[in-house]
This record gives sequence, C-alpha cells and structure tokens, in this order.
Amino acid sequence: MTPLLVLCLAAALLAAAAGVFLYRCTHYWQGSLARARRAGFRERDVRLPDGSVIHYAEGPDNGPPLLLIHGQTGCWKDYSPVLPQLSRSWHVFAVDCYGHGQSSHHPEKYSLRAGGEDLLWLIRHVIGSPAVVSGHSSGGLLAAYVAARGGPLAAGAVLEDPPVFSTEPDFFPRSFAYQDTYAPLHQYRLERPEVCWEAYYLRRCLWGRLFLPGGVPEKLARYAQRYRQRHPDRPLQFFFLPASLNQMFLYLPQYDAAFGEGFYDYSWHSGIPHAQLLAEITVPTVFLHCKDAWTKDGTLLAAASDQQARQAAGLLSNCQLVEVSSPHDIHQAHPKVFLQAVDQLRAML
Repeated sequence: MTPLLVLCLAAALLAAAAGVFLYRCTHYWQGSLARARRAGFRERDVRLPDGSVIHYAEGPDNGPPLLLIHGQTGCWKDYSPVLPQLSRSWHVFAVDCYGHGQSSHHPEKYSLRAGGEDLLWLIRHVIGSPAVVSGHSSGGLLAAYVAARGGPLAAGAVLEDPPVFSTEPDFFPRSFAYQDTYAPLHQYRLERPEVCWEAYYLRRCLWGRLFLPGGVPEKLARYAQRYRQRHPDRPLQFFFLPASLNQMFLYLPQYDAAFGEGFYDYSWHSGIPHAQLLAEITVPTVFLHCKDAWTKDGTLLAAASDQQARQAAGLLSNCQLVEVSSPHDIHQAHPKVFLQAVDQLRAML
C-alpha cells in the first residue's frame, strides 16, 4: 500500500469519525425516542374539567401503573432512554408538566399544589387505579405531593434527586440552580433584551465562570443568537459540541419561563414547607440522591446537599435512601441506576 493511499484512507476514516460525532451531537435523542415508540408508547391528551390539558405518553399495559414526572425544562420524552425497559413490567404514563411540552401553558397552574392536584385527577380519571409515582428534580417535588396527598391513589414513590430544602427561601440563593439559572432568568424577564434567552444565559451562566477560563466564549452566544433567529421554533443545538451540553436546550422552545419565575419568588411551593410535605408520606419510597459538591465560597453544586437529602429521607416513614455519584439527570446519565431504583421500590410494595 502506497503512502498516498494510506494517507487517503486515514483522512477518510477521520472524516467518517468526525461525521459520526457531529451527527450524534444533534441527533443523540432520536434513537431512544424511536425505541420508545417501537415499544408501544403513544401520545395522548386529556382535558380536565377546568379546560386545562395534560399531554402524556402511555405505554402498553404490562403491569401496575407507573406515573413519570419530568424535571424543569424537560418533557415526557426526557424519559425515552428508560421507557422500553420500564414498559416490560409496568403500565407507564409519562406526562408533560404544565408550562412544558404540549400540556397547558397557564401560569395559574404553575404551582406544587395546582400541578399535584391535577396529577391526582389524572390518576383517578385516566389511570384508574393506584399508581407508583416517580419524579425527577422539580418533578420529584410533585411526586412527593402525590405520594403525600394522594391517599389510596398513591402506591409508592421514587424521588429522583429532588431539590428538597435547597429551593426554600433560607437556602436557595446559595444553590447553583439559583445563581446559574433562576436569577438570570428573572433578570431576563425584567430586562426583556433584544436577544434570545439562550444567548443571554450563555453570557451569564455560573458553570461557564466556574469551569471555563474566561467563561463561555462569546462566539457561542453569538452562534446561539443567529441560530434562534434562523430557527425560532427549533431547539438550539451546537453541531460541534457534545450532547451533554445540547441536552439543556433540547426542550426549551416548549418551556414557559413563567414556570421558572415561580421558583425564583417561591410561589411555586404553594406555601408548603418541604419538611411538612415529606412527613406526610407514608407509602414506600426510594429517594435517589446525587452526592453533593461545593464551590470554595459555599455554593451548592447539587440539587440538594447530602445533609438535606438525609434529613428528607429521615422524615419518610418507609424510605430507602440511595446516594450515587452522577449528574443530576440520573435516568439519562445512568439509566441502570434509575431502573434498579424502580425495581427496588417494587420490592417494597
């Protein structure tokens, strides 16, 4: 084989590898969603008596009901990586929360109480029998509400890294979520600048200041602005950056920023202290917690601190606490860990 041919083959392999990388950067979510659809998941809408609409995906009836509640800025599709396996032994219902996806975008519904009560309505009138409820992040707080206030409608709960205590007023400003997202989002809504939220965020995000010398490069913010101007109905996706970064923007076009404002001003919590809510839960519960980290100045780089998670688990009458080293979105980053937690909960029923 001649040196020229070797160089040509090497160049072709490099080009192919680059093409695969670039494709995966922006199409990473399509494979898992296609597998969920092949597993039998179908999207549906239900209209509540007050006119509100809950959009959800339902899988085949292969076992007891399991209600999945995504975290903030997500939608039901966020669970795609675990849906096929869950559907083998559960009857899965994965919802879009209010202000997200294709469910109603009505600010009067953006609260723990309103959202939780309507999810109980869904269990009563659509699912039709007691359900295990699993929620991630803010969805974990909604799952806690369903488990606490659902009575016989709630069979058990998996709380996936919920921000217990850390989003209450006496702590929230010391959290990564507040400094990185909620405070800038509040300021963005006040200023109403002539730039898209994504560009505004990239210029101010805490993770950029913490982990990138000089912060997020300005060229990325300018790219975001140009992309959103050209594609106002598409999620921002950097074709040259890994999926882990693109994931944070995937469902933003269907997210109502007024939902986040409820966390900033604490109205979303409906005046319900977390300690009170957790103490009301008597059904079997698995609490999945991502181990914490802190900045030098005392900012919490986790949904909840280890101490807060252990305090929360201690308030639950029948709880198994599982602490893991993982990014916040456990069912995406470590689906096997999440699936094991669901199996663990089933063994407790």
